[in-house]
This record gives sequence, structure tokens and C-alpha cells, in this order.
Amino acid sequence: MLKILAIEREIPNISSDEARVRAYEPHLQAEAFRVWELYKSGIFREIYFDKHKHTAVIILECKDIEEAEDHLKTLPLVKEGLIDFQIIALEPYPGFSRLFAKD
Repeated sequence: MLKILAIEREIPNISSDEARVRAYEPHLQAEAFRVWELYKSGIFREIYFDKHKHTAVIILECKDIEEAEDHLKTLPLVKEGLIDFQIIALEPYPGFSRLFAKD
């Protein structure tokens, strides 16, 4: 399984903060429910909000980026065209091996 980082990006099609809240509000409970389903299933391993932007940051475990995209597309805010995600495949940091390399 691959660890994948997904960073929410708001789609800039709503001009004011007030309009944005009105657009999001009807979908937030369904969004939370779907996130909970993906978390319970082990696909979403961790979920946070960026403290300053209040956008989601999610760690997923999937076989590849395409699978992660498929799961993220099931989120109501994505379906409604309000957000999308920057998706980054992660791999373990290999630098620790340098600490034990023989000269």
C-alpha cells in the first residue's frame, strides 16, 4: 500500500465568504459522514485542517494515486465542484541509512 497526501484546494468559483458558506453548508453533514466511512474502512488514515487556511489535509493508504482519486471523488464537496485535492504519493525517507553507512 502507498501512503498518499491529499491537500484540499477550494475551487475559486465563489466570490464572497458569505456565498461560500451558503454553498458548503448543505453538504457538510454528508461530507463528515463520508469521511467517517473512509476513515473506518482504513482508507483515510489521518485527517487534519490547515490551521490558517482551514482546508483539509488527508493521509490515505491506497494501492496507487488513481485509487486515492477515486475515493476522494466520492466526497460530497468534490461532487458539488466546491473543492478538489492536490495529491502527492509519499515514500519513506531514505536518509537515515547514511547514519549507519560504513566509510
